Amino acid sequence: MSQSSPTEATPRRSLARTFVAWFDSWAAAPAEHVDRSEKIDWLRVLPFLGLHVAVLAVIWVGWSPIALAVAVALYFVRMFAITAFYHRYFSHRTYRTSRFAQFCFALLGASAVQRGPLWWAAHHRHHHRVSDGPTDAHSPSQHGLFWSHVGWILSKGNFRTRVELVGDLAKYPELRFLDRFDIVVPALLGAALYGLGALLEAYAPGLGTSGWQMFVWGFVISTVVLAHATFTINSLSHVFGWQRYESGDTSRNNPFLALLTLGEGWHNNHHYYPGTARQGFYWWELDISWILLKLFSKLGIVWDLRGVPIEVRESNRKGRG
Repeated sequence: MSQSSPTEATPRRSLARTFVAWFDSWAAAPAEHVDRSEKIDWLRVLPFLGLHVAVLAVIWVGWSPIALAVAVALYFVRMFAITAFYHRYFSHRTYRTSRFAQFCFALLGASAVQRGPLWWAAHHRHHHRVSDGPTDAHSPSQHGLFWSHVGWILSKGNFRTRVELVGDLAKYPELRFLDRFDIVVPALLGAALYGLGALLEAYAPGLGTSGWQMFVWGFVISTVVLAHATFTINSLSHVFGWQRYESGDTSRNNPFLALLTLGEGWHNNHHYYPGTARQGFYWWELDISWILLKLFSKLGIVWDLRGVPIEVRESNRKGRG
């Protein structure tokens, strides 16, 4: 009986590990052996690329007002989950909440298909430590606009969840589960959307939708648009706009991106003072996530919501606004 040589077995093990990692994102080599290169692992990112290709299915499923409304609603809800929960809570801890609400926040964030809460927070914390430095994974000044926008998230060196940077979050087993099996919530959302469309097709045919149409609009298109809108903060918000504060990097304020991302476009404000849940420092800087978090605070869902001290806001100003 022939046996595989060690050199033949290694690629097979690597292939198997990559396949398993589609379902278990922690299924990788030990941290000290992780490939930290900037090579894109095309096999590993096939689901991400497939999601983009699936947008073309709209040609066959068509559209309906109800499918479009669901897509827009899910964009808004999940963008809020990324900005207010993944970013302002898990990454920066700018307010407090209960453990149950924390889990709900993580569930909503996971539905955005931008990996788990620990992975997201760890990468963002590292970004703030080294913003626009050589080791900043998504700095356009260091790596170019394409890489800062989407290339970095496809690279082998950025797949691992850097648990050592999020010890305060990793102590919760429910967050570790959502992070490790980050495919679960998106898969359930996609199935639920298909089921909703099928039910409406059967019981409310006048709405003109179907299972596949609802899936394509509510999940595929909404998710792809959401992803690239979020990515603009890593890329475009370090290239286009103006700097009010000396933040030590290229972060910029951009009102269009702030509208698109519910407040994240006030990026220079954020990099200057990341310890606040508010990124639009002035009343005319629309920050929808902050407004909704204030509502959550009044309802008792969150508390100790950190604002912007006047002395911080008015100091170290350098430019427009």
